Amino acid sequence: MQHSQEKILILDFGSQYTQLIARRIRERRVYSEIHPCTIPVETIQQLKPRGIILSGGPASVYDSAAPHISPELYSLGIPVLGICYGMQLTAHMLGGIVSPYTKREYGKANLVIDNTEDLFSGFADHETIQVWMSHGDRVESIPPDFEPLAHSTYGTIAAMRDRSRRIYGVQFHPEVVHTPQGGAILENFIFKICGCSPSWTMTSFIEHTVQKIRALVQDKRVICGCSGGVDSTVAAVLLERAIGKQLTCIFVNNGLLRKNEFEKVSHLLATTFSIDLRPVDASERFLEKLRGVSDPERKRKIIGNEFIAVFEETARNLGKVDFLAQGTLYPDVIESVSFKGPSATIKSHHNVGGLPEAMHLQLIEPFRELFKDEVREIGKELGIPDEFIYRHPFPGPGLAIRILGPVTRADLELLREADAIIIEEFKKSDMYRKVWQAFAVLLPIKTVGVMGDERTYERVVVLRAVESVDGMTADWAKLPYELLGTIATRIINEVKGVNRVVYDISSKPPSTIEWE
Repeated sequence: MQHSQEKILILDFGSQYTQLIARRIRERRVYSEIHPCTIPVETIQQLKPRGIILSGGPASVYDSAAPHISPELYSLGIPVLGICYGMQLTAHMLGGIVSPYTKREYGKANLVIDNTEDLFSGFADHETIQVWMSHGDRVESIPPDFEPLAHSTYGTIAAMRDRSRRIYGVQFHPEVVHTPQGGAILENFIFKICGCSPSWTMTSFIEHTVQKIRALVQDKRVICGCSGGVDSTVAAVLLERAIGKQLTCIFVNNGLLRKNEFEKVSHLLATTFSIDLRPVDASERFLEKLRGVSDPERKRKIIGNEFIAVFEETARNLGKVDFLAQGTLYPDVIESVSFKGPSATIKSHHNVGGLPEAMHLQLIEPFRELFKDEVREIGKELGIPDEFIYRHPFPGPGLAIRILGPVTRADLELLREADAIIIEEFKKSDMYRKVWQAFAVLLPIKTVGVMGDERTYERVVVLRAVESVDGMTADWAKLPYELLGTIATRIINEVKGVNRVVYDISSKPPSTIEWE
Protein backbone atom coordinates (compact mmCIF):
# COMPACT_ATOMS: atom_id res chain seq x y z
CA MET A 1 0.00 0.00 0.00
CA GLN A 2 1.89 3.03 -1.28
CA HIS A 3 1.92 6.33 0.58
CA SER A 4 1.51 9.61 -1.28
CA GLN A 5 3.14 11.85 1.32
CA GLU A 6 6.81 12.81 1.48
CA LYS A 7 8.96 9.73 1.56
CA ILE A 8 12.55 8.59 1.69
CA LEU A 9 13.31 5.58 -0.49
CA ILE A 10 15.80 3.03 0.88
CA LEU A 11 17.37 0.68 -1.65
CA ASP A 12 18.48 -2.57 -0.06
CA PHE A 13 21.82 -4.15 -0.98
CA GLY A 14 21.55 -6.89 1.64
CA SER A 15 22.67 -5.04 4.76
CA GLN A 16 21.65 -6.40 8.14
CA TYR A 17 20.91 -2.79 9.10
CA THR A 18 18.54 -1.84 6.25
CA GLN A 19 15.42 -2.12 8.42
CA LEU A 20 17.16 -0.01 11.05
CA ILE A 21 17.61 2.82 8.52
CA ALA A 22 13.86 2.76 7.89
CA ARG A 23 13.14 2.89 11.61
CA ARG A 24 15.50 5.83 12.19
CA ILE A 25 13.80 7.81 9.42
CA ARG A 26 10.31 7.02 10.72
CA GLU A 27 11.33 7.94 14.26
CA ARG A 28 11.85 11.42 12.87
CA ARG A 29 8.29 11.41 11.54
CA VAL A 30 9.24 11.02 7.89
CA TYR A 31 7.83 8.08 5.98
CA SER A 32 10.34 5.61 4.53
CA GLU A 33 9.98 2.65 2.20
CA ILE A 34 12.45 -0.15 1.53
CA HIS A 35 12.76 -1.50 -2.00
CA PRO A 36 15.19 -3.90 -3.67
CA CYS A 37 18.28 -2.41 -5.24
CA THR A 38 16.98 -3.85 -8.53
CA ILE A 39 14.01 -1.45 -8.61
CA PRO A 40 13.66 0.16 -12.08
CA VAL A 41 14.43 3.87 -12.35
CA GLU A 42 10.96 4.39 -13.84
CA THR A 43 9.38 3.02 -10.64
CA ILE A 44 11.53 5.32 -8.52
CA GLN A 45 10.28 8.28 -10.54
CA GLN A 46 6.67 7.15 -10.05
CA LEU A 47 7.20 6.90 -6.28
CA LYS A 48 8.44 10.52 -6.22
CA PRO A 49 10.73 10.22 -3.18
CA ARG A 50 12.26 13.30 -1.58
CA GLY A 51 15.51 11.39 -1.11
CA ILE A 52 17.16 8.02 -1.74
CA ILE A 53 19.38 6.09 0.67
CA LEU A 54 21.59 3.28 -0.62
CA SER A 55 22.07 0.70 2.15
CA GLY A 56 25.20 -1.17 3.08
CA GLY A 57 25.80 -4.72 1.95
CA PRO A 58 28.23 -7.64 2.21
CA ALA A 59 29.53 -7.54 -1.40
CA SER A 60 32.56 -5.81 -2.91
CA VAL A 61 31.72 -3.44 -5.74
CA TYR A 62 34.38 -4.89 -8.03
CA ASP A 63 33.07 -8.48 -7.73
CA SER A 64 31.39 -9.78 -10.88
CA ALA A 65 28.20 -10.70 -8.99
CA ALA A 66 28.04 -7.50 -6.88
CA PRO A 67 24.63 -5.77 -6.90
CA HIS A 68 24.54 -2.54 -8.89
CA ILE A 69 22.02 0.12 -9.82
CA SER A 70 21.32 2.08 -12.97
CA PRO A 71 23.63 5.11 -13.38
CA GLU A 72 20.47 7.09 -14.25
CA LEU A 73 19.58 7.12 -10.56
CA TYR A 74 22.28 9.74 -9.97
CA SER A 75 20.79 11.99 -12.66
CA LEU A 76 17.21 12.16 -11.38
CA GLY A 77 17.81 15.32 -9.38
CA ILE A 78 16.85 13.46 -6.18
CA PRO A 79 19.30 13.66 -3.24
CA VAL A 80 21.20 10.40 -2.68
CA LEU A 81 22.98 9.17 0.46
CA GLY A 82 25.13 6.06 0.13
CA ILE A 83 25.92 4.21 3.37
CA CYS A 84 28.97 1.91 3.51
CA TYR A 85 28.54 -0.28 0.39
CA GLY A 86 26.23 2.46 -0.93
CA MET A 87 29.10 4.97 -0.72
CA GLN A 88 31.56 2.57 -2.35
CA LEU A 89 29.09 1.82 -5.16
CA THR A 90 28.54 5.53 -5.75
CA ALA A 91 32.27 6.15 -5.95
CA HIS A 92 32.79 3.14 -8.21
CA MET A 93 29.97 4.06 -10.63
CA LEU A 94 30.81 7.76 -10.88
CA GLY A 95 34.51 7.45 -11.64
CA GLY A 96 36.21 6.96 -8.28
CA ILE A 97 38.42 4.07 -7.21
CA VAL A 98 37.43 1.44 -4.64
CA SER A 99 39.96 -1.13 -3.49
CA PRO A 100 40.58 -3.70 -0.73
CA TYR A 101 42.03 -2.10 2.38
CA THR A 102 44.79 -3.66 4.44
CA LYS A 103 43.42 -2.11 7.63
CA ARG A 104 39.89 -3.48 7.71
CA GLU A 105 37.63 -1.37 9.91
CA TYR A 106 35.05 -3.24 11.96
CA GLY A 107 33.37 -1.86 15.07
CA LYS A 108 33.83 1.46 16.83
CA ALA A 109 36.04 4.01 15.10
CA ASN A 110 36.81 7.72 15.34
CA LEU A 111 35.74 10.09 12.60
CA VAL A 112 37.24 13.53 12.04
CA ILE A 113 34.87 16.03 10.40
CA ASP A 114 36.54 18.18 7.73
CA ASN A 115 33.49 20.07 6.44
CA THR A 116 30.56 21.21 8.60
CA GLU A 117 28.21 22.19 5.79
CA ASP A 118 24.88 20.42 5.11
CA LEU A 119 25.47 16.73 6.02
CA PHE A 120 27.55 17.65 9.10
CA SER A 121 25.72 20.86 9.90
CA GLY A 122 25.76 21.57 13.63
CA PHE A 123 29.09 19.84 14.21
CA ALA A 124 32.32 21.67 15.06
CA ASP A 125 35.23 22.06 12.61
CA HIS A 126 37.60 19.09 12.92
CA GLU A 127 35.37 17.58 15.60
CA THR A 128 36.09 13.91 16.33
CA ILE A 129 33.04 11.69 16.80
CA GLN A 130 32.52 7.98 17.41
CA VAL A 131 31.05 5.97 14.53
CA TRP A 132 30.46 2.31 13.68
CA MET A 133 32.46 0.94 10.75
CA SER A 134 31.96 -2.40 9.01
CA HIS A 135 33.99 -2.63 5.82
CA GLY A 136 36.96 -4.33 4.22
CA ASP A 137 37.12 -2.09 1.12
CA ARG A 138 37.75 1.63 0.96
CA VAL A 139 37.21 4.55 -1.37
CA GLU A 140 40.78 5.18 -2.46
CA SER A 141 39.90 8.02 -4.80
CA ILE A 142 36.62 9.96 -4.88
CA PRO A 143 34.90 10.67 -8.23
CA PRO A 144 35.34 13.93 -10.18
CA ASP A 145 33.31 16.83 -8.78
CA PHE A 146 33.24 15.19 -5.32
CA GLU A 147 34.94 16.51 -2.21
CA PRO A 148 35.79 14.74 1.07
CA LEU A 149 33.76 15.67 4.15
CA ALA A 150 35.36 13.51 6.83
CA HIS A 151 38.10 10.94 7.39
CA SER A 152 38.76 8.16 9.87
CA THR A 153 41.77 8.22 12.14
CA TYR A 154 43.29 5.61 9.80
CA GLY A 155 43.16 8.24 7.08
CA THR A 156 40.35 6.65 5.08
CA ILE A 157 37.87 8.90 3.28
CA ALA A 158 34.80 8.40 5.47
CA ALA A 159 32.34 10.86 3.90
CA MET A 160 32.07 12.64 0.55
CA ARG A 161 29.69 14.76 -1.51
CA ASP A 162 28.91 16.23 -4.89
CA ARG A 163 27.11 19.32 -3.65
CA SER A 164 25.70 20.45 -6.99
CA ARG A 165 24.00 17.09 -7.63
CA ARG A 166 23.26 16.51 -3.91
CA ILE A 167 24.97 13.12 -3.88
CA TYR A 168 26.51 12.05 -0.56
CA GLY A 169 28.29 9.05 0.87
CA VAL A 170 29.36 7.92 4.34
CA GLN A 171 31.59 4.93 5.00
CA PHE A 172 30.14 4.35 8.50
CA HIS A 173 26.66 3.37 9.69
CA PRO A 174 24.76 6.39 11.08
CA GLU A 175 21.68 4.22 11.75
CA VAL A 176 23.17 2.10 14.55
CA VAL A 177 23.31 3.09 18.22
CA HIS A 178 27.11 2.71 18.16
CA THR A 179 27.19 5.93 16.10
CA PRO A 180 25.77 8.17 18.87
CA GLN A 181 25.40 11.23 16.64
CA GLY A 182 24.19 9.28 13.63
CA GLY A 183 20.65 10.53 14.14
CA ALA A 184 21.79 14.13 13.69
CA ILE A 185 23.52 13.20 10.42
CA LEU A 186 20.40 11.47 9.11
CA GLU A 187 18.31 14.48 10.16
CA ASN A 188 20.59 16.77 8.19
CA PHE A 189 20.06 14.59 5.12
CA ILE A 190 16.28 14.21 5.34
CA PHE A 191 15.47 17.74 6.53
CA LYS A 192 18.23 20.08 5.27
CA ILE A 193 19.20 18.30 2.05
CA CYS A 194 15.95 16.54 1.04
CA GLY A 195 13.63 19.23 2.45
CA CYS A 196 11.26 16.82 4.22
CA SER A 197 8.98 17.93 7.03
CA PRO A 198 8.26 15.82 10.14
CA SER A 199 4.63 15.16 9.23
CA TRP A 200 4.28 11.36 9.19
CA THR A 201 2.34 10.28 12.29
CA MET A 202 0.14 7.32 13.14
CA THR A 203 -2.86 9.63 12.82
CA SER A 204 -1.86 10.59 9.29
CA PHE A 205 -1.15 6.92 8.51
CA ILE A 206 -4.66 5.95 9.64
CA GLU A 207 -6.31 8.71 7.59
CA HIS A 208 -4.28 7.88 4.49
CA THR A 209 -4.76 4.11 4.80
CA VAL A 210 -8.52 4.43 5.34
CA GLN A 211 -8.73 6.43 2.11
CA LYS A 212 -6.62 3.88 0.23
CA ILE A 213 -8.73 0.95 1.48
CA ARG A 214 -11.97 2.68 0.50
CA ALA A 215 -10.62 3.46 -2.96
CA LEU A 216 -9.42 -0.11 -3.44
CA VAL A 217 -12.45 -1.95 -2.05
CA GLN A 218 -15.21 0.38 -3.26
CA ASP A 219 -18.49 -1.56 -2.79
CA LYS A 220 -16.93 -5.03 -2.56
CA ARG A 221 -16.69 -7.31 0.49
CA VAL A 222 -13.64 -8.13 2.59
CA ILE A 223 -12.91 -10.97 4.97
CA CYS A 224 -10.21 -10.58 7.61
CA GLY A 225 -8.38 -13.37 9.37
CA CYS A 226 -8.72 -12.44 13.04
CA SER A 227 -6.84 -14.27 15.78
CA GLY A 228 -7.31 -11.89 18.69
CA GLY A 229 -3.62 -10.95 18.52
CA VAL A 230 -2.41 -7.37 18.23
CA ASP A 231 -1.85 -7.24 14.48
CA SER A 232 -5.09 -8.82 13.28
CA THR A 233 -7.18 -6.97 15.88
CA VAL A 234 -5.82 -3.55 14.92
CA ALA A 235 -6.17 -4.44 11.22
CA ALA A 236 -9.81 -5.44 11.78
CA VAL A 237 -10.70 -2.23 13.63
CA LEU A 238 -8.95 -0.10 10.99
CA LEU A 239 -10.81 -1.93 8.20
CA GLU A 240 -14.11 -1.56 10.05
CA ARG A 241 -13.50 2.19 10.22
CA ALA A 242 -12.81 2.24 6.48
CA ILE A 243 -15.57 -0.01 5.10
CA GLY A 244 -17.96 -0.80 7.98
CA LYS A 245 -20.40 -3.63 7.24
CA GLN A 246 -18.49 -4.67 4.11
CA LEU A 247 -16.06 -6.39 6.49
CA THR A 248 -16.50 -9.86 7.96
CA CYS A 249 -13.87 -11.19 10.37
CA ILE A 250 -13.20 -14.90 10.50
CA PHE A 251 -11.61 -16.37 13.59
CA VAL A 252 -10.37 -19.86 12.84
CA ASN A 253 -9.80 -22.37 15.60
CA ASN A 254 -6.97 -24.38 14.08
CA GLY A 255 -6.61 -26.56 17.16
CA LEU A 256 -3.25 -24.91 17.83
CA LEU A 257 -4.37 -22.03 20.06
CA ARG A 258 -3.57 -21.31 23.70
CA LYS A 259 -5.75 -22.64 26.51
CA ASN A 260 -9.38 -21.40 26.16
CA GLU A 261 -8.21 -18.91 23.52
CA PHE A 262 -10.97 -19.62 21.01
CA GLU A 263 -13.78 -18.99 23.49
CA LYS A 264 -12.17 -15.94 25.13
CA VAL A 265 -11.22 -14.17 21.90
CA SER A 266 -14.56 -14.86 20.20
CA HIS A 267 -16.38 -13.31 23.16
CA LEU A 268 -14.06 -10.29 23.40
CA LEU A 269 -14.14 -9.44 19.68
CA ALA A 270 -17.87 -9.84 19.39
CA THR A 271 -18.70 -7.76 22.48
CA THR A 272 -15.97 -5.07 22.42
CA PHE A 273 -16.21 -4.06 18.75
CA SER A 274 -19.11 -3.74 16.33
CA ILE A 275 -17.48 -6.24 13.97
CA ASP A 276 -19.23 -9.04 12.13
CA LEU A 277 -17.28 -11.98 13.59
CA ARG A 278 -17.65 -15.54 12.33
CA PRO A 279 -15.88 -18.08 14.56
CA VAL A 280 -14.99 -21.25 12.62
CA ASP A 281 -13.91 -24.44 14.41
CA ALA A 282 -11.60 -26.18 11.95
CA SER A 283 -9.37 -27.88 14.51
CA GLU A 284 -10.00 -31.43 13.27
CA ARG A 285 -8.97 -30.74 9.68
CA PHE A 286 -5.80 -28.87 10.73
CA LEU A 287 -4.65 -31.62 13.10
CA GLU A 288 -5.37 -34.28 10.50
CA LYS A 289 -3.25 -32.46 7.90
CA LEU A 290 -0.41 -32.12 10.42
CA ARG A 291 -0.45 -35.78 11.48
CA GLY A 292 3.10 -37.15 11.50
CA VAL A 293 4.69 -33.94 10.10
CA SER A 294 7.96 -32.99 11.84
CA ASP A 295 9.60 -30.49 9.46
CA PRO A 296 8.85 -26.93 10.67
CA GLU A 297 8.66 -25.46 7.16
CA ARG A 298 6.16 -28.14 6.12
CA LYS A 299 4.11 -27.36 9.21
CA ARG A 300 4.02 -23.66 8.31
CA LYS A 301 3.09 -24.33 4.68
CA ILE A 302 0.33 -26.78 5.65
CA ILE A 303 -1.15 -24.38 8.19
CA GLY A 304 -0.91 -21.42 5.79
CA ASN A 305 -2.62 -23.32 2.98
CA GLU A 306 -5.33 -24.65 5.29
CA PHE A 307 -6.02 -21.15 6.62
CA ILE A 308 -6.61 -19.88 3.10
CA ALA A 309 -8.78 -22.89 2.28
CA VAL A 310 -10.96 -22.16 5.33
CA PHE A 311 -11.17 -18.48 4.41
CA GLU A 312 -12.19 -19.27 0.84
CA GLU A 313 -14.82 -21.81 1.93
CA THR A 314 -16.26 -19.35 4.44
CA ALA A 315 -16.19 -16.62 1.80
CA ARG A 316 -18.27 -18.76 -0.55
CA ASN A 317 -20.90 -19.10 2.18
CA LEU A 318 -20.95 -15.32 2.59
CA GLY A 319 -21.64 -14.70 -1.08
CA LYS A 320 -19.23 -12.85 -3.33
CA VAL A 321 -16.05 -11.80 -1.50
CA ASP A 322 -13.11 -10.24 -3.32
CA PHE A 323 -10.52 -9.41 -0.64
CA LEU A 324 -8.68 -11.09 2.21
CA ALA A 325 -7.18 -8.74 4.82
CA GLN A 326 -4.28 -9.75 7.05
CA GLY A 327 -2.24 -8.15 9.82
CA THR A 328 1.08 -8.99 8.14
CA LEU A 329 3.98 -7.00 9.62
CA TYR A 330 7.30 -5.97 8.17
CA PRO A 331 9.39 -8.49 10.18
CA ASP A 332 7.12 -11.26 8.81
CA VAL A 333 7.85 -10.12 5.27
CA ILE A 334 11.60 -9.72 5.75
CA GLU A 335 11.99 -13.14 7.37
CA SER A 336 9.86 -14.89 4.78
CA VAL A 337 10.80 -13.62 1.34
CA SER A 338 13.94 -12.08 -0.11
CA PHE A 339 12.10 -9.44 -2.10
CA LYS A 340 13.85 -6.40 -0.67
CA GLY A 341 17.22 -7.06 -2.23
CA PRO A 342 19.75 -9.86 -1.75
CA SER A 343 18.85 -10.78 1.85
CA ALA A 344 18.32 -14.35 2.97
CA THR A 345 15.05 -16.11 3.75
CA ILE A 346 15.04 -17.10 7.43
CA LYS A 347 11.66 -18.81 7.72
CA SER A 348 8.21 -18.67 6.16
CA HIS A 349 5.38 -17.01 8.06
CA HIS A 350 1.93 -18.50 7.49
CA ASN A 351 0.56 -15.21 6.18
CA VAL A 352 3.47 -14.60 3.81
CA GLY A 353 5.45 -17.67 2.77
CA GLY A 354 2.51 -20.02 3.37
CA LEU A 355 0.12 -18.52 0.83
CA PRO A 356 -0.80 -20.81 -2.08
CA GLU A 357 0.08 -19.59 -5.58
CA ALA A 358 -3.47 -19.93 -6.89
CA MET A 359 -5.39 -17.92 -4.31
CA HIS A 360 -8.81 -16.61 -5.26
CA LEU A 361 -8.86 -13.57 -2.97
CA GLN A 362 -6.93 -10.33 -3.41
CA LEU A 363 -4.79 -9.43 -0.38
CA ILE A 364 -5.08 -6.27 1.71
CA GLU A 365 -2.14 -5.90 4.12
CA PRO A 366 -2.26 -2.37 5.59
CA PHE A 367 0.65 -3.02 8.02
CA ARG A 368 2.98 -4.82 5.62
CA GLU A 369 5.63 -2.08 5.98
CA LEU A 370 5.14 -1.44 9.72
CA PHE A 371 6.79 -2.71 12.88
CA LYS A 372 4.90 -4.10 15.88
CA ASP A 373 5.39 -1.00 18.04
CA GLU A 374 4.00 1.18 15.22
CA VAL A 375 0.91 -1.05 15.01
CA ARG A 376 0.44 -0.71 18.77
CA GLU A 377 0.52 3.08 18.34
CA ILE A 378 -2.18 2.78 15.69
CA GLY A 379 -4.21 0.62 18.06
CA LYS A 380 -4.06 3.33 20.71
CA GLU A 381 -5.13 5.96 18.18
CA LEU A 382 -8.10 3.76 17.26
CA GLY A 383 -9.14 3.44 20.91
CA ILE A 384 -8.48 -0.28 21.23
CA PRO A 385 -8.26 -1.43 24.90
CA ASP A 386 -4.86 -2.25 26.35
CA GLU A 387 -5.99 -5.85 26.83
CA PHE A 388 -5.68 -6.27 23.06
CA ILE A 389 -2.82 -3.90 22.33
CA TYR A 390 -0.37 -5.34 24.82
CA ARG A 391 -1.02 -9.02 24.24
CA HIS A 392 2.19 -10.92 23.62
CA PRO A 393 2.76 -11.83 19.97
CA PHE A 394 1.45 -15.28 19.05
CA PRO A 395 2.63 -16.96 15.85
CA GLY A 396 0.15 -17.70 13.08
CA PRO A 397 1.05 -21.41 13.08
CA GLY A 398 0.33 -21.36 16.81
CA LEU A 399 1.57 -24.10 19.11
CA ALA A 400 2.54 -26.29 16.15
CA ILE A 401 5.91 -24.52 15.96
CA ARG A 402 6.36 -24.68 19.73
CA ILE A 403 6.14 -28.47 19.65
CA LEU A 404 9.36 -29.78 18.16
CA GLY A 405 8.44 -32.83 16.14
CA PRO A 406 5.01 -34.17 15.14
CA VAL A 407 1.96 -32.43 16.60
CA THR A 408 -0.34 -34.61 18.70
CA ARG A 409 -3.41 -33.79 20.77
CA ALA A 410 -1.68 -35.02 23.92
CA ASP A 411 1.33 -32.77 23.37
CA LEU A 412 -0.92 -29.80 22.59
CA GLU A 413 -2.79 -30.24 25.88
CA LEU A 414 0.48 -30.55 27.79
CA LEU A 415 1.92 -27.42 26.16
CA ARG A 416 -1.29 -25.43 26.70
CA GLU A 417 -1.20 -26.14 30.43
CA ALA A 418 2.48 -25.17 30.73
CA ASP A 419 1.94 -22.01 28.65
CA ALA A 420 -1.06 -20.97 30.75
CA ILE A 421 1.02 -21.23 33.92
CA ILE A 422 3.76 -19.04 32.39
CA ILE A 423 1.32 -16.30 31.33
CA GLU A 424 -0.49 -16.41 34.69
CA GLU A 425 2.73 -16.06 36.68
CA PHE A 426 4.07 -13.27 34.43
CA LYS A 427 0.88 -11.29 34.98
CA LYS A 428 0.94 -11.94 38.73
CA SER A 429 4.53 -10.71 39.03
CA ASP A 430 3.87 -7.61 36.91
CA MET A 431 6.41 -8.83 34.32
CA TYR A 432 3.94 -9.38 31.47
CA ARG A 433 4.17 -5.83 30.11
CA LYS A 434 7.93 -5.69 30.72
CA VAL A 435 8.85 -8.40 28.20
CA TRP A 436 8.12 -8.66 24.49
CA GLN A 437 7.05 -12.27 24.63
CA ALA A 438 7.00 -15.24 27.04
CA PHE A 439 5.94 -18.76 26.18
CA ALA A 440 6.59 -22.49 26.53
CA VAL A 441 8.26 -24.85 24.07
CA LEU A 442 7.90 -28.64 24.26
CA LEU A 443 11.00 -30.65 23.37
CA PRO A 444 10.88 -34.11 21.71
CA ILE A 445 13.05 -35.65 24.43
CA LYS A 446 12.58 -37.23 27.84
CA THR A 447 14.84 -36.97 30.87
CA VAL A 448 15.21 -38.90 34.08
CA GLY A 449 13.68 -37.47 37.22
CA VAL A 450 12.49 -38.47 40.68
CA MET A 451 8.96 -37.86 41.97
CA GLY A 452 7.69 -39.38 45.22
CA ASP A 453 10.78 -41.59 45.53
CA GLU A 454 10.06 -43.08 42.13
CA ARG A 455 12.05 -42.75 38.92
CA THR A 456 10.36 -40.78 36.14
CA TYR A 457 11.17 -40.48 32.46
CA GLU A 458 9.25 -37.50 31.18
CA ARG A 459 9.24 -34.45 28.91
CA VAL A 460 11.21 -31.20 28.97
CA VAL A 461 9.54 -27.77 28.73
CA VAL A 462 11.55 -24.72 27.70
CA LEU A 463 10.62 -21.28 29.01
CA ARG A 464 11.39 -18.57 26.45
CA ALA A 465 11.11 -14.89 27.39
CA VAL A 466 12.62 -12.06 25.35
CA GLU A 467 12.88 -8.28 25.38
CA SER A 468 12.51 -6.42 22.07
CA VAL A 469 11.14 -3.28 20.45
CA ASP A 470 10.05 -4.58 17.07
CA GLY A 471 10.89 -8.29 16.90
CA MET A 472 13.72 -7.77 14.41
CA THR A 473 16.26 -8.25 17.21
CA ALA A 474 15.66 -9.58 20.71
CA ASP A 475 17.56 -10.33 23.89
CA TRP A 476 16.67 -12.91 26.52
CA ALA A 477 14.91 -11.41 29.51
CA LYS A 478 16.80 -11.31 32.82
CA LEU A 479 13.94 -12.65 34.93
CA PRO A 480 13.89 -12.70 38.74
CA TYR A 481 15.03 -16.05 40.10
CA GLU A 482 11.89 -16.23 42.22
CA LEU A 483 9.69 -16.01 39.12
CA LEU A 484 11.73 -18.66 37.30
CA GLY A 485 11.51 -20.94 40.33
CA THR A 486 7.76 -20.50 40.73
CA ILE A 487 7.08 -21.23 37.07
CA ALA A 488 9.32 -24.31 37.02
CA THR A 489 7.81 -25.70 40.23
CA ARG A 490 4.24 -25.18 39.07
CA ILE A 491 4.80 -26.74 35.65
CA ILE A 492 6.52 -29.80 37.09
CA ASN A 493 3.89 -30.22 39.83
CA GLU A 494 0.78 -29.42 37.81
CA VAL A 495 1.47 -30.55 34.23
CA LYS A 496 1.42 -34.31 34.04
CA GLY A 497 4.22 -35.68 31.88
CA VAL A 498 6.84 -32.97 32.57
CA ASN A 499 9.74 -33.41 34.98
CA ARG A 500 12.16 -30.73 33.81
CA VAL A 501 11.96 -27.00 32.92
CA VAL A 502 14.86 -25.11 31.30
CA TYR A 503 15.31 -21.43 30.42
CA ASP A 504 16.42 -20.32 26.94
CA ILE A 505 19.09 -17.57 27.15
CA SER A 506 19.67 -17.13 23.39
CA SER A 507 19.39 -13.76 21.67
CA LYS A 508 18.12 -12.91 18.18
CA PRO A 509 20.34 -12.97 16.20
CA PRO A 510 21.87 -15.54 16.06
CA SER A 511 18.78 -17.44 17.29
CA THR A 512 15.20 -16.65 16.33
CA ILE A 513 12.49 -15.93 18.90
CA GLU A 514 10.48 -19.03 18.03
CA TRP A 515 12.21 -22.42 18.05
CA GLU A 516 10.79 -23.43 14.67
